[in-house]
Amino acid sequence: MKSFAFVFPGQGSQAVGMLDAWGDHPAVAETLREASEALGEDVGALIKNGPKEELALTTNTQPVMLVAGVAAWRAWLAEGGARPSVVAGHSLGEYSALVASGVLTLAQAAPLVRFRAQAMQQAVPVGVGAMAAVLGMESGKVVAGCAEATASFGAGSAEVVEAVNFNDPVQTVIAGSKAAVDKACELLKANGAKRALLLPVSAPFHSSLMKPAAEALREKLASVTLAAPQIPVLNNIDVAVETDADRIRDALVRQAAGPVRWVESVQALKLRGVAAIIECGPGKVLAGMVKRIAPDLEAASVYDPATLADTRQSLAG
Repeated sequence: MKSFAFVFPGQGSQAVGMLDAWGDHPAVAETLREASEALGEDVGALIKNGPKEELALTTNTQPVMLVAGVAAWRAWLAEGGARPSVVAGHSLGEYSALVASGVLTLAQAAPLVRFRAQAMQQAVPVGVGAMAAVLGMESGKVVAGCAEATASFGAGSAEVVEAVNFNDPVQTVIAGSKAAVDKACELLKANGAKRALLLPVSAPFHSSLMKPAAEALREKLASVTLAAPQIPVLNNIDVAVETDADRIRDALVRQAAGPVRWVESVQALKLRGVAAIIECGPGKVLAGMVKRIAPDLEAASVYDPATLADTRQSLAG
């Protein structure tokens, strides 16, 4: 059996009907039942029927992506899949990783991510903040361009833009106030970025504008009991594996208003000796990023019974 890591996707990979291919798989059905009970609503109906606009609201997206990742994980174990040597998650996906590791139960995590989503949405009113994906430019130049755009508004200005998702060597997401993000897009394209595309999101996630949300999350997490990890979890704010409950809490707090260091996270997983990184949950976004960051690693996705069977077979080989 090859050594492998499991990684869990975050916002952006959601789709209406994303669990349909599992049919009535008992592990998936049980996951939906638990999450629905924890949230006091029918999560399965929301995922199955949408509508898309409802699913795209961050207060819904965050819990449904958690549930979809955990459902795929439980199906993997139920079908005899081996346990990975390490787990990680992209942004919100870190909560799915913590459930997989046993640090959080799904009943704890579902209300927690909904709280996180509400706190993020309240931190910055809709339309005040923005995010954009910058393609075809090395991340150091993106960071410099954001600093230049922020400085252009003058000292003491509330306008700010920062690099917040380091997704692959030439794809970086920026976030901040709308005017500053627009300015940065203009500057970065002038400086050689292939594209700078505004993203259809409701808040400037992972930017310093999320600090009020991070503080609200700190208070909330203080009352949540965390168990010892059964599988190492690599966080993406520090690119570190923590075992102490207080340090895990602190990393989750800082992650809400700090960058997702995904390129470094994949490199760190590789340094831990894994031969493959498997995306667990809807879509193939993370698997694609892995191939661009570390082309020599095997990358695959588990999002339905067919991909689960294929992945098990390839890892056994």
